[in-house]
Amino acid sequence: MQAGHHPLQELFAQLGLPATPEAIDDFITRHRPASLGCALPDAPVWTPAQAGFLREAIAADADWALPAEWLGQALCQPLPEA
Repeated sequence: MQAGHHPLQELFAQLGLPATPEAIDDFITRHRPASLGCALPDAPVWTPAQAGFLREAIAADADWALPAEWLGQALCQPLPEA
């Protein structure tokens, strides 16, 4: 069993998504408008399997919870005003 936390790139790979830094930035940019205000697993961008994985990872406070939390902040929360 692998211990520790996974980087965001591994979370994207686990979700079956392109996992390069450029692909992650593009994903967030493209899907952020539709995802604002949602809990991460409830964002409309996920397949049912992806949403289930995210929901379980967050609820279990699993190794995936930290990158999922970061992704939730980047994808679902409004940007702070400058």
